[in-house]
Amino acid sequence: MRALALATVAGIALAGGAATLAVERGGTWHEWWWADRAPTQWKAALPAVAGAVEWRPVEPGIEWGTLRLSGGGEAWRLRAIVVRLDPAQVRVRLAAPAGRKGPPNRWTIDSAGGEVALALNAGQFGSGGPWGWVVREGIERQAPGSGPLAPAVVVDHDGRMRIVPAESIAVERAGGRVAEAFQSYPTLLDGDGEVPLPLRQDGLGVDVRHRDARLAVGELRGGGILIVMTRFEGLGGVLDNLPFGLTTPEMAALLGALGARRAVLLDGGISSQMLLREPGETHAWRGMRYVPLGLTVSVKER
Repeated sequence: MRALALATVAGIALAGGAATLAVERGGTWHEWWWADRAPTQWKAALPAVAGAVEWRPVEPGIEWGTLRLSGGGEAWRLRAIVVRLDPAQVRVRLAAPAGRKGPPNRWTIDSAGGEVALALNAGQFGSGGPWGWVVREGIERQAPGSGPLAPAVVVDHDGRMRIVPAESIAVERAGGRVAEAFQSYPTLLDGDGEVPLPLRQDGLGVDVRHRDARLAVGELRGGGILIVMTRFEGLGGVLDNLPFGLTTPEMAALLGALGARRAVLLDGGISSQMLLREPGETHAWRGMRYVPLGLTVSVKER
């Protein structure tokens, strides 16, 4: 019951109170999360989950690994791709479609240049383009959207990367420090690992039962950044881009168990996509549609 020792517990019941999550370690499945006694706060990483990631270096400041997870329903076999960034060693930028003609949602991971080590879709979007606040190259391209669970992922001019709560975005706009920023929703973890009430109680504006392929970004307590994508692994992984996966509360638990203090979902489902270039090998988890905004990570020039 390590999860209970590391977290403040509330007796909530989601998905009928029977939902659980398990992680595979050494060929054996270990349950580590239960919906009917899910933590309200993640105070530290959960060794059973975080210790199951075998980290592999990609470039200075970038490492990655995977987890095998088992949940309820169509989430019975999932793989999580986990990437850890040191913002001091990498350059993080927003990327938008190069052309101005035609539909606005025309970016994919295949648009990433050869210098990019990591690329993924950023934020949330609608038919007209990205939703909410967008800053690129120090210029505000779009004003913030409103919503209590709609924080911003911000990169300062000095390279620091962080998740800013919705109520603090106005201060950031006035501060003159922001080089890149985008807004997304909903918040998965806030403050110091707290799970927001709408993720713990049904009927407060977040669908806590819907399962989907997920993509999220988290801020670690030591200043690092965590990016987590889930992919369906049933049927041998041949249909890994199907929109099957975790609920929003389960994704919050995964980020908390991996050590994040703050976290937010990005557009998931058939939009979620990630490119990872290791020396001599490229990994691509493609989505099934274009998006209006991407996030790219490259190594800083020395």
